[in-house]
Formats: sequence, structure tokens, C-alpha cells
Amino acid sequence: MTSIAYTAVLDVGRETAETLARLLRAHGARLGTRKGTRALGVFKQGVLVLRWFVDGARPAQLARDNGVSVPTAYRY
Repeated sequence: MTSIAYTAVLDVGRETAETLARLLRAHGARLGTRKGTRALGVFKQGVLVLRWFVDGARPAQLARDNGVSVPTAYRY
């Protein structure tokens, strides 16, 4: 099967994604997460979560789109 790549627009303001990224960064700091130990940066993690909440994207699709494993997409 051949895949078709496309770009979509998430109907959420960039400010929302940036706020979520700041919250994720603060949470990681509280946990003591070291820089560079996550498969995705906090902004991409935030966009992944927003896509799941807003668009109802499946974790398997989110994993494929972000180049991470399905278990990692579930954890995020």
C-alpha cells in the first residue's frame, strides 16, 4: 500500500500550543527530566496531545506522523 502525505491545519491557536509546551516543560523540570531524553520536544508533544483532543486522531496515526512508537504516543 502506498501512503499519501498531506499537511493539515489544527484548529487551535499557536498560543494554546505554546502554553501547553510551557506547562509540559515545567512538569518535566519538576520531575527532573534531563534535556534531550524525550523522543519529541515539548512543543511537538503538545501538538500531538492537541491533535488527539481536538481531532480525535488515533495514537497509531499520531505515532506515525511523529516518527515515534505507538507506546510512546500513548505515554505522551
